[in-house]
Amino acid sequence: MGAARRKEGIPVPVRDRRASVSPALVLDSTATRPRAAVLLMHGGRSEGEEPPSRLNLPGARMWPFTRAVLRATAGLDVVVGRVRYRHRGWNGSRADAARDACRALDELEQLIGLVPVVLVGHSMGGRAALSVAGHDLVSGVVGLAPWCPPDEPVAQLGGRGVVLLHGDRDRVTDPRGSVALASRAREAGARACAVLLAGGDHAMLRRAAAWHTLATESVTGLLGVGPLPDAVGRALLDGGAPTTA
Repeated sequence: MGAARRKEGIPVPVRDRRASVSPALVLDSTATRPRAAVLLMHGGRSEGEEPPSRLNLPGARMWPFTRAVLRATAGLDVVVGRVRYRHRGWNGSRADAARDACRALDELEQLIGLVPVVLVGHSMGGRAALSVAGHDLVSGVVGLAPWCPPDEPVAQLGGRGVVLLHGDRDRVTDPRGSVALASRAREAGARACAVLLAGGDHAMLRRAAAWHTLATESVTGLLGVGPLPDAVGRALLDGGAPTTA
C-alpha cells in the first residue's frame, strides 16, 4: 500500500488501487520518520446505513480539535489523520465505525510501521476508539463525550492510557457512563480517568476553548511529548476518581 504525497493544506487519503472499498485513513500531516501518530474520529448515529454527507456536522465538530492537535505536534514527527466512515451509524452488532477505525489503523501500520498511536473520538467516534484500543498500535485513547453503554467491553483497554472528557450538561451521551467505564477500565489494567467539564454540552460548543485545550494536552501527554492537563493528572493521582474542570 502506498500513500499519495501530501500537498500543503490538503488532506490526502491512503490509496490502494486494488482495494474494492475506499480507504478508511485520511492523513492531515505526515513525517519522514514518524515517531507517533494521532487519529481522530467524529460522531454519528446509533443507526444509519447511508454514508456521511459532504455537509457532515459531526465531522465539522472535530475540525477545531484536528487543527489544535496539528499545532501542538508540529515539528515533532507525529502523523495526524482521521478515520473515514462508510456508514453514518454504529448499526448494532456490526459496529461499523469500529470496523472502519480498525481498517484505518491497519492502513496506518502498513504506511508507517509500528509507532504508538493515540485515538481521539467524539460520541460514536469515542465508542469506536475505545473498542479498537486493543490494536497493536494503540497506546492511548482520548474520548470526547463518548458513547459508553453499560455493558461495553473494557479488557482491550488494559495497559493503555485512557482519558474521558465529558460535559456535565450532556443530554445525548451520559457523563455517568464515562465515569463508570473509566472505573471498569482501571480494573482491567488501564491508566484511566474521567474529567467532567462544568457546563459542557455534547456539541462541545459551551466552553469550547477548555475542550480544545484539555483534549490536545491529553493527547500530547499520552504521547509523552508534553505534560498531561492538571485536571487529568489530579484524577490519575486520586486513583482515577472523576474530577471537574
